[in-house]
Amino acid sequence: MLLQQQLPQPTRMHWARADASDFGGEIPAPRSGHTAVGIGKSKVVVFGGFADKRFLADIAVYDVENRLWYTPECTGSGSDGQAGVGPSPRAFHIAVVIDCNMFIFGGRSGGKRLGDFWMLDTDIWQWSEMTGFGDLPSPREFAAASAIGNRKIVMYGGWDGKKWLSDVYVMDTMSLEWTELSVAGSAPPPRCGHSATMIEKRLLIFGGRGGTGPIMGDLWALKGVTEEDNETPGWTQLKLPGHSPSARCGHSVTSGGPYLLLFGGHGTGGWLSRYDVYYNDCIVLDRVSVQWKRLPTSNEPPPPRAYHSMTCIGPRFLLFGGFDGKNTFGDLWWLVPEDDPIAKRDLVPKVGSDSNHSTVTGDAQQSALKEPQSGESPTLDLAKRLGIPLSLETSANFVDEIHDKELMELSSRFIGESLPTSDQLACIEALRDHWRSSPSSSIQLQELGPLLRDYQRLIIRCYVENPTPTFLEKEDRRLFHLKNASQLRMDDIPILLSEYRTLLST
Repeated sequence: MLLQQQLPQPTRMHWARADASDFGGEIPAPRSGHTAVGIGKSKVVVFGGFADKRFLADIAVYDVENRLWYTPECTGSGSDGQAGVGPSPRAFHIAVVIDCNMFIFGGRSGGKRLGDFWMLDTDIWQWSEMTGFGDLPSPREFAAASAIGNRKIVMYGGWDGKKWLSDVYVMDTMSLEWTELSVAGSAPPPRCGHSATMIEKRLLIFGGRGGTGPIMGDLWALKGVTEEDNETPGWTQLKLPGHSPSARCGHSVTSGGPYLLLFGGHGTGGWLSRYDVYYNDCIVLDRVSVQWKRLPTSNEPPPPRAYHSMTCIGPRFLLFGGFDGKNTFGDLWWLVPEDDPIAKRDLVPKVGSDSNHSTVTGDAQQSALKEPQSGESPTLDLAKRLGIPLSLETSANFVDEIHDKELMELSSRFIGESLPTSDQLACIEALRDHWRSSPSSSIQLQELGPLLRDYQRLIIRCYVENPTPTFLEKEDRRLFHLKNASQLRMDDIPILLSEYRTLLST
């Protein structure tokens, strides 16, 4: 899923939907559950996926230098009983690149989990089914894997149709030997739909869906993956400071030099909702400071999605496909530095476009000091500067206290006889004092909606009064993006109260 390339410090990036001038050739059809890997610095290879109730087996290649999409004529062997060459149609498989070779394992086709192993030589576009030996992994989908140097592949977890998996396998692509790693001590709960990334000599896994709960947001590191280290394999759970991502699965983690970029995925809608929530946020794991940071982005982000691909091409990232619970996407999006030509073209008004919809670009510190653009609400302006997706419809929910009917009714019931209900502001302040001093365990269900909106209202008010870079760097706004209280989890409530009290004190 990545081209190894050093990136600058994670300054503000810019979202731009790809247009006809970016590519020649025929772009891939819409899909999700596919893979997209970078081969050196020259090309990106998309394989498989799922769309329109069909599993796919096609190859689409993006030639970076010539900015051209094409379909190569592949040769080689084919799956048993299948016409043509290459693997059978599939989705939710793994794909790992070593040198010019793309290795494919597992996935699902129909109701069948797959356990076959394939190699595509992208120099001559030849498929070969590889017959491994040793500790052969069971057929599975939704596993995650990463390359170890230029010879081996490490794979963790997945779903075999009956249970979540927590096993670790190492494949030597020269000898074709599979080895199941024996790991002592505590281990992550079994899971699927997670991410797995090698960072130096450690395998990092994040998130996924497992048997211990609906969806997870934990981060683990595995040592002893390489024989050269002479370390006993062992897992360590990492609890890093900063803006940690919410629990999710089906996300992407893409390596960019000293940073890992996490995008998208889906989680449960919270303890009040049975629906999944899909994300389009960008969070980086800074390998130097070892902390999570929200990546500031300008312009409107892509629609939320999961089971997409995100590929690093030099200083740019290319997003393709995915699924949001209803729709399968076929759009291509660039995430680029603000001084990139793709970002600068958005500054040029297009014929028939509304100039009020121009985007926030330029130096992050200078732009943070400017007033919101004409016709744009402070709420949307703040969301853009924080890199938080927020629709116009959602921003309309932020009204003054006296126009928040639910807040006013709650404050009146809470005050009872102690204050005349005609003194609206006094009632609201009394309710805020109650939230300032109450433990999270005492907050009632009917209080969560008004509390969340008041928290968001205070953030907007602080920003309007002090629109500086210092405000944008603060971490006391982790729940600002939520649309309603149904998206809150039980463990979000203490965070909400803590940040709310900080905002009240300022």
